[in-house]
Amino acid sequence: MKKGKIPTPIWLLAPIAVLAVIVIFAARSESLFLRKLGPEYSYDIEQYSKIDPAMLVYRAVGEPIQTGLQQSRAVAAGFGKLYVVGDSKLAILEEGKKKEIELPREPTCIQIDNDGTLILGLTDHLALADADGVIQRHWNAPAENALMTSIAMDKDNVYAADAVNKLVWRFDRQGLVVNRIGAKETRRNVPGIVVPSPYFDIAMYPDGLLRVVNPGRHWVEAYTPNGDREWHWGKTSVEVDGFSGCCNPVSMVVLSDGNFVTCEKGLIRVKLYDPEGELIGIVAGPEQLGRTEPMRICQSPEQCGQQGFDAAVDAAGRVYVLDMLQNSVRVFEKK
Repeated sequence: MKKGKIPTPIWLLAPIAVLAVIVIFAARSESLFLRKLGPEYSYDIEQYSKIDPAMLVYRAVGEPIQTGLQQSRAVAAGFGKLYVVGDSKLAILEEGKKKEIELPREPTCIQIDNDGTLILGLTDHLALADADGVIQRHWNAPAENALMTSIAMDKDNVYAADAVNKLVWRFDRQGLVVNRIGAKETRRNVPGIVVPSPYFDIAMYPDGLLRVVNPGRHWVEAYTPNGDREWHWGKTSVEVDGFSGCCNPVSMVVLSDGNFVTCEKGLIRVKLYDPEGELIGIVAGPEQLGRTEPMRICQSPEQCGQQGFDAAVDAAGRVYVLDMLQNSVRVFEKK
């Protein structure tokens, strides 16, 4: 030791060493995390957004339909009408005419019942309205912090996806909660639903099982009304047959033949799958949806909440795709 040099106490060195280890571990962990996320997070995903024209099994019909809303949230089609909710309004489009209904709360989702009744998600609760959008009844919110993002129904039940509580509420036809579906439950082999952004979709399937998108896991799961998880399909991949990003698909709709149409944000793709989850073809890619800007992953919750898509199908099999960024609906039919 040189004369006059005071040694650093070992109790000061220990924290520094620990901090260095933490920094190195964090850097390695971040690198590993990014590798696991895949190349879609490199901000250069153009190579994956190119759609082979031979894979397109649908074609666009007519011009895009402008919703007239500042922030569109969901679309439904039926009984000769197209319904779009957003802002604090319900827009009803029929034969080229549009009518807007003011709603008491911000709408987040919509579904049409078999008798033409509209079931609206008004942020934390559901409301029933007639075909003209006049609300007849409000159901109680199942939880204080609920955020309803999708609605499905069968003869006896109405189901509502709740993106905040990461589960599906099952209501009877009087609006009373029967049970919850999708909450993590190891003994029932339910892994739990991962919802990183406000997109969480459900649909009733002809076999009587509820299809639930698990967006953070890139799955579509099948549940019984009592909440038993039967099986799932879907895989994480930037390739055309998989789902990528933080949370995809953002929406789905079941066709009359049992096939699925799914929508993705980030890597913009609307795709057609068979009942087992095998890719059949592409409904639309960025070009068909009028997106000419470079593909980019959203960087904030605000951006993620505005860049999604919703889908609906009518009795003729036409698919309606709502672009929340452009506030427009594009119509597609089978080739």
